Amino acid sequence: MVPLRTERLLLRGWTDSDRPAFADINADLRVMEFMPSPLSRQESDELFEKIQGHIRSHGFGLYAAELLREHSFIGYIGLAIPSFQAKFTPCVEIGWRLAAEHWNHGLATEGARAVAHHAFETLRIPELVSFTVPPNKPSRRVMDKLGMTHDPADDFDGDLHGFSAISARGEHAVRFSPAGAP
Repeated sequence: MVPLRTERLLLRGWTDSDRPAFADINADLRVMEFMPSPLSRQESDELFEKIQGHIRSHGFGLYAAELLREHSFIGYIGLAIPSFQAKFTPCVEIGWRLAAEHWNHGLATEGARAVAHHAFETLRIPELVSFTVPPNKPSRRVMDKLGMTHDPADDFDGDLHGFSAISARGEHAVRFSPAGAP
């Protein structure tokens, strides 16, 4: 994957040295609040390998997000092809997971904007989708800041962590508006 830089972030390929911090993020109850449960170290390492496999298979994926000033791994921001079935699949998802201490600083939005630009302009992906459970207001705020639009026809109840989820789509400009908005 081609590394991406923003004002504050380096979005790069993963290294084995990211594993301990990634495991800490995946074990944090705040970060995993809207997931079925925090991940054990083994489950986190399995997710690490799955992310690597996705990158090898598709040539793109979830970037390791690093703060430029501190050169510290803080989570991921990037693209993935979901493996579940919904009205909007197959698709390419844009998503993020950052360590809680880095929330509310605009980093997810900053990184996601760079990833979306790369997806549309370089990879020529015509559309991106993002989804979360309705109570996940922080992720919905990022989607809103990206300008993503919500299509209620794409909402689904499934086995995605046992929650209903909201999908959002964007074509050449990522757009989102919260459920129920005009």
